[in-house]
Amino acid sequence: MKKLFFLITAIVFGIATFLISCSKDKNFGDLIAPSALEASFEVQGANDANPHGDGTGFVNFTVTAKNATTFRIDFGDGRHEMSPSGKFRHQYTKVGTNTYTAVISAVGIGGLMTSVQKEISVLSTFSDVEAENLLAGANVGDSKTWYWASDMEGFAGLGPQEADNGNGEFAYAAWWNASANDASRTCMYANSFIFKRTDSGITFEQTANEVFIPGAYGTDVLGLEKDRCYGTDVVKSIKGVKNVSFFPSSSKAAKEGKYNNKPYRGSAFEISDNGMTGWWVGASTYDIISVTNTTLIVRIMQPNSQYAWYHIFTSSKPGANSNKTTFDKLVWQDEFDKDGAPDASKWTYDLGNGQWGWGNNEKQSYTDKADNVIVKNGVLKITAKKEGSGYTSARIKTQGLYEFTYGKVEIRAKLPSKAGTWPALWMLGSSIINQAWPKCGEIDMMEQTGTNKKEVLGALHWLNAANNQHAEYSLRTNVDNTAEYHVYSMEWNKDFIRLFIDGKQFYEIINKNELPFNSKFFLIMNVALGGTLGGNIPADFTEDSMEVDYIRVYQ
Repeated sequence: MKKLFFLITAIVFGIATFLISCSKDKNFGDLIAPSALEASFEVQGANDANPHGDGTGFVNFTVTAKNATTFRIDFGDGRHEMSPSGKFRHQYTKVGTNTYTAVISAVGIGGLMTSVQKEISVLSTFSDVEAENLLAGANVGDSKTWYWASDMEGFAGLGPQEADNGNGEFAYAAWWNASANDASRTCMYANSFIFKRTDSGITFEQTANEVFIPGAYGTDVLGLEKDRCYGTDVVKSIKGVKNVSFFPSSSKAAKEGKYNNKPYRGSAFEISDNGMTGWWVGASTYDIISVTNTTLIVRIMQPNSQYAWYHIFTSSKPGANSNKTTFDKLVWQDEFDKDGAPDASKWTYDLGNGQWGWGNNEKQSYTDKADNVIVKNGVLKITAKKEGSGYTSARIKTQGLYEFTYGKVEIRAKLPSKAGTWPALWMLGSSIINQAWPKCGEIDMMEQTGTNKKEVLGALHWLNAANNQHAEYSLRTNVDNTAEYHVYSMEWNKDFIRLFIDGKQFYEIINKNELPFNSKFFLIMNVALGGTLGGNIPADFTEDSMEVDYIRVYQ
């Protein structure tokens, strides 16, 4: 097929903008306008018989210039995009043959721009107004928010892209389906997705600062931990308003397959700028399997693989009016208002260095000495210190003295600031006496690594009965100055476990009958040294402490 290929060369075409510093003291160096700007574009499917393309509206642009740091195109349809590579793919969606004036710019040091204008005529024949209206609303200014349908079986799933054993497996989640309220994926559930109708089309924005990355992409492709959420440090394109374009589905599933015994809708949409609906596998194009006023089902193909992922969204947030529990009865507390050793009616000790450094290669030996644990001036102080060639610290617990199921725990504490220290406020299942870890269950209300004192993490650990393997779900969050007091709290009932810092929730997991978090647990507070989270202990380390103002339990 012969393609129409247009080459535009601008030799300093006169739109150059100089950004002048308002401060004479600032020096940006030499301000150099980009030169030798060259821009080419190709209308998809264009040939002698169809000079304006194949009707999809796609146009591919390539832009180069000397002394350019990035490139920008204002496409002429109310949308624009920037790319340091100079490679652009844009879809014009207005139905019919339309001519657009695109402004193509090279941006140099200090913001100097060299630009050229070009008229582009392109044909767009595809339209799915109904799908657009269901996604975003029919009128300019309308918007609609979608949520993971996490209370449905199979709200996320996996199947082959094209493989077929005779049952049409390439068009449905034949390999795996998430269970409703999957406890290992609750980091996803706080996210929501806003589609908005504008003068120039539909925009998209997700509300959370992190997305879920499945192991098939995160581990196999990116080398990350499997099956967890990551933020903008890993996926740069999470935030921001992005454009949505619609076109005919071209996948085998959309053309030949069925989902729940019904054919696909035949439409697809693409989110610009590497956008995604909360689940990142390196792609932004979604087959619309079906869409109604309340339910959206889509399929996305992971590049360079045979994986096709299935997602179900709902326009009503699951559990929006449920899972509200009031914990207002104070049932147990320690205000640490009596100087001396911790109250023996409330606290006992773990002593020694445990097996394999308490299972984590920790370096300290726990004691009950006043040098390591003492109540003084209304504060419990747990001190990890170097002694000779070794280290000592303390770990106190309520095991056998106070154990409970469900409630709210509040602990006001300030954490050690020195590298190598690993403070923790946590709980173990009382069944540890006859059920080994992790089957007994573990709730980490607060842990902090020895290398990053600006963040803390919350985590749950249990035994996955399906494969008899350790399972966990952890999240990290930034905290201003952890060496000052903060309130670390947990809310726990039969439906959920939530973690908070100073009243702000940063963690939630759905509690289920098959998990061990419906039995009695006891409280633990300690400061470890080294090990899996403590890391290297500096050679000049002498001592550091965690201080606890109070601990309270409400039900």
